[in-house]
Amino acid sequence: MKAVAIRRREATTSADWPLELHPLVARVYAARGMATDEARPLRLADLVAPALLGGVPEACELLAEAIARDSRICIVGDFDADGATGTAVAVRGLRLLGARNVCYRVPNRMVDGYGLGVGLVESLSDIRPDLVVTVDNGIASHAGVAAARARGMRVIVTDHHLPGPTLPPADAIVNPLLVRASNAQEAQSGHPCPHSSTSAQGQLGHLAGVGVMFYLLLALRARLFPDAASARPDLASLLDLVALGTVADLVPLDANNRILVAAGLQRIRSDRASAGIAALYRASGRDPRRAVAADLGYALGPRINAAGRLEDMSLGIECLLSNDAGAADVLAERLSAINAERRELQAAMVEQGEALLARFVERYREEALPCGVVLHEPDWHPGVVGLVASKLKERLNRPVVAFACADEGGVELRGSARSIAGFHLRDALAEVDAAHPGLIGRFGGHAMAAGLSLPAANLAAFAAEFDAVARRRLDPAQLERSLWSDGELAPHEFTADNARALRYAAPWGQAFPEPAFDNVFAVESWRAVGEKHLRMQLRHELGGDALEAILFDAVEVMPPPARVRALFQLDLNDWNGRERLQLLVRHIEPA
Repeated sequence: MKAVAIRRREATTSADWPLELHPLVARVYAARGMATDEARPLRLADLVAPALLGGVPEACELLAEAIARDSRICIVGDFDADGATGTAVAVRGLRLLGARNVCYRVPNRMVDGYGLGVGLVESLSDIRPDLVVTVDNGIASHAGVAAARARGMRVIVTDHHLPGPTLPPADAIVNPLLVRASNAQEAQSGHPCPHSSTSAQGQLGHLAGVGVMFYLLLALRARLFPDAASARPDLASLLDLVALGTVADLVPLDANNRILVAAGLQRIRSDRASAGIAALYRASGRDPRRAVAADLGYALGPRINAAGRLEDMSLGIECLLSNDAGAADVLAERLSAINAERRELQAAMVEQGEALLARFVERYREEALPCGVVLHEPDWHPGVVGLVASKLKERLNRPVVAFACADEGGVELRGSARSIAGFHLRDALAEVDAAHPGLIGRFGGHAMAAGLSLPAANLAAFAAEFDAVARRRLDPAQLERSLWSDGELAPHEFTADNARALRYAAPWGQAFPEPAFDNVFAVESWRAVGEKHLRMQLRHELGGDALEAILFDAVEVMPPPARVRALFQLDLNDWNGRERLQLLVRHIEPA
């Protein structure tokens, strides 16, 4: 097992926390560096204003004109959960605001590739839209935007990905990473991309694609209904979709995103979710009355993503657009079946990836592992390589790029990359591209996730250069795997009430992880569950009641030592309608 260091966040104390705030929650918030005024209830009224988004006035003008003229509007989404929820939010929201002629298209991962490509534009000839609106894509679609405009379509790009050195020639671009300026005119003239707005980046820079679209709809509603707040369409009905896309896309849950996710979860818990979200809860066996962000990230999101990975994302979008519970159930069950197939395929591919690494280590020793790992197998599925990269990144604690063949002949490869803290993937790919023009075909993404394509003949050269960039940008300490703890718990703090308080305290997620603690325990008994998992009875070193605990994927630690240090979360095991405390163990080591 790779060595892991458990590091404790520095706990701070404050006398200024709200009296109604649970003391253990206050302790966690303080350790996360939250100010006391950030602990107030999350309210939609505290959302950052849409005016900070660059391109909003231009986009609203185009949309208002299209709605007034009953123009044909086509939403072009993406084949992941963010793109699917963003597409559903766009279609539902524009219809709420008066648009009567709205449709959508989403590229096929295997045929069209990512974003608004020329091929996808050509496929729109059957509907001949007057206005194309991208969601969660478009900032790198220079050729596709140009092709659409050459066919007489106007184009609004809404995206949250980092722009390249120039912008596509769209009529309007809405992106939190751009200044609010006349970006469209600058882009059409081929001028360099403007500098990012510090205020927008700081307050809205972590919006997911679905969040950007929701913000645009808020601004459009204000423009269309300036003097009739009480009669405005209720865009809050879209917040369950916004929450799902935000959590599933793994954007950081900063204060603004926590407000959006909390509002969406509240709608789900209060039985006001859309038919599609409710159906996905039923299909996953989760209780919507106890909805938490983890449901969205680990149960609903993968089901939506599976459609785009293995089949057609339209299945996921249709589920999210459905207003009929029965029809939504049929689609949700289909999505669950595709997701089960995805899990099997992913497990086999991860096993192959681990075998590749094991053979490398056996031949060259572990010290020779690249800092930036690049893997490829000819039979890997291009829709699943991102999940393989993510799993291996977690185990190796170094950036990983996994490639699959993009065509039958294996001439072109398509890759997905996942990173670790401190290594900005898109910037690293840009550095490779600048040093070796033509080595990479297309690339784009975020700090932690990115996608790219390249000729198969360039794979070895890319692997060497990617590793070289990783070695320059990462120091050895960053490659050491660390797990963060919120400190120790006393015996009396192991209660279901404390677990419940933490569960519903805030939407936990990316960059705002669920609270985890570490203690030393005696292992009083243990047994294997399903061959791979470990169920234990633990007792705190200072005494107290025996505690139920479970550790998943625990083959490497069976049998466990008699005395262990464990990193764990306080969890609630719901059985026959009764909640019981259990420890969800994330890591154990001899104490």
